Amino acid sequence: MANETKLPVTRKTLEPVSAQDAWRPLEALRKEVDRLFEDFSGDDFWRRPFRSLAGIERKLTKQFSAAPAVDVSESDKAYEITVELPGMDEKDIEVNVANGALTIKGEKKEEKEEKQKDYYVSERRYGSFERYFGLPDGVDAGKIEAAFKNGVLKVTLPKTAEAQKPAKKIEVKAA
Repeated sequence: MANETKLPVTRKTLEPVSAQDAWRPLEALRKEVDRLFEDFSGDDFWRRPFRSLAGIERKLTKQFSAAPAVDVSESDKAYEITVELPGMDEKDIEVNVANGALTIKGEKKEEKEEKQKDYYVSERRYGSFERYFGLPDGVDAGKIEAAFKNGVLKVTLPKTAEAQKPAKKIEVKAA
């Protein structure tokens, strides 16, 4: 009798976040909004009204932190990949080239501790990401460079001399 409770207990299995879902943040948001309306229409919402909102925030934070913003541009002489990594240091970032692909990895570890006379706050944040890019034809893999400044990583992929040649126009003749 001592272990008996009058609170309802429900168990739900959580779906793992797949790599495919991480690339489609709006699809994940739509699923969460659908789930929110399902929760709102059921009896469970009135018992725990803020559970759904906290879940959305946690899931979106996890997905967006897993995939940093990336811009890819091309000039006559090189390709450039720009990655926004605010709050990170160059020692936390790793750039590798192997098997025709460029890999950018990073891990953020942040600890904050604040002690005052009447309170104590300790926060820790950890997260990592990994992005892969196939190298386009005509990239000189031996001359790839990476520079990090003010939370922005710039990776320059220079083109080979052959890839920098202008396109040759071919005359079309009547048959």
